[in-house]
Amino acid sequence: MIRYLRWGFLALLAIVLITLALANREPVTLKLLPGELADLVGVPYQITVPLFISLFGMIALGILVGFVWEWFREHKHRAEAARQAKEARRAKKELDAVKRETGQEQDEVLALLDDRRAG
Repeated sequence: MIRYLRWGFLALLAIVLITLALANREPVTLKLLPGELADLVGVPYQITVPLFISLFGMIALGILVGFVWEWFREHKHRAEAARQAKEARRAKKELDAVKRETGQEQDEVLALLDDRRAG
């Protein structure tokens, strides 16, 4: 059921995007800098593309900026998770060392269960 909904949504999205592209084929000129500033700096870079390419490019750029923003924002959570994983590995090594020293290779709960089965 979910698979059909996913394919239906993708088909609808494709139809909308193709219709948008066909309706906006007129060329537009995109400039890197405003005219006076471009002349002053000496970088009069401009490109002429169909409007739909400009629209899709801006959408893609917005998604990319959003992903990068979230990646930076979640850095503290990733760092905390890495710290906790390191602490858990250290605690496990310490517990294994204590078990080896005391001769308790088996978990205490499992040892109690084995004693009950044997007795």
